[in-house]
Amino acid sequence: MADKMRIGWIGTGVMGLSMAGHLQAAGWPLTVYNRTTSKTEPLLAKDAKWADTPRAVAEASDVVFTIVGYPHDVEEVTLGENGVLRGLAAGGIVCDMSTSSPMLAERIAAAAKQQGCESLDAPVTGGDVGARDAKLSIFVGGDQAAYDRVLPCFNKMGTNILHCGGAGFGQKGKLANQAAIAGVMISTCESFLFAQEAGLDVSKWMELVVAGSGGSFAMNTLGRRMLKGDFAPGFFIDHFIKDLGLCLDECRRMKLVLPGITLADQLYRTMQAKGQGSKGTQALIECLAELSAKKWNATNK
Repeated sequence: MADKMRIGWIGTGVMGLSMAGHLQAAGWPLTVYNRTTSKTEPLLAKDAKWADTPRAVAEASDVVFTIVGYPHDVEEVTLGENGVLRGLAAGGIVCDMSTSSPMLAERIAAAAKQQGCESLDAPVTGGDVGARDAKLSIFVGGDQAAYDRVLPCFNKMGTNILHCGGAGFGQKGKLANQAAIAGVMISTCESFLFAQEAGLDVSKWMELVVAGSGGSFAMNTLGRRMLKGDFAPGFFIDHFIKDLGLCLDECRRMKLVLPGITLADQLYRTMQAKGQGSKGTQALIECLAELSAKKWNATNK
């Protein structure tokens, strides 16, 4: 049975709802806020409490988790006039699980310490399926003591958890992961298109390749969705573009040239310009097909 540490949760989107649900199921008292109230209803139906602002969530909580869309959202819900740090009592912890800026994570940590609180940056990877199944990977930055205190919560949401270092290091770990995903998504989509145009049965080909050195988690999950023509978002293109932009910002700061990230950013921005930003990242296969005046055949099942 979970102890009675009071949990606050801000952000109940594609992943946040499932993640908060795992904490609620483990027995922690839960107070929630989301800009769209209806998205919290599954939690409220199981006796979570509603709060009108992030500040009000913090006033009722010992640890507040946030998982929102963009860095400016993180800044608003944490540092804003009605933000978490306006209501969190001394000794409390704010834990941002969004993918955001390492520099912003450092600012939040400094602001938290000024009022006797702690901050963790703990972005996740694993998509909607990982959130649903509590099999996320979690990259954590912040003080060891705060990490140790929140670790039981992380263990209810994920299976691979790494304390990467001090403030901002969770975000740095996640952005390195996004750099890997950028390349994997391009290579997975290119290989599927090559197999299709070569006349192979793509579904049978994938089953052989996915178990070998050419396979990947992305191929095994998003590849199967591509075969079905399922481009619903496990992770939105709009949000991936945000992540790639953060990667490129860090590259410029580190004076690092990584052309793969730049290419992925350009391809996904092309899709966004065509109004496809709300699709899942696996829809990249359609963009790549169009470059050769081809069409992805989703009947390869």
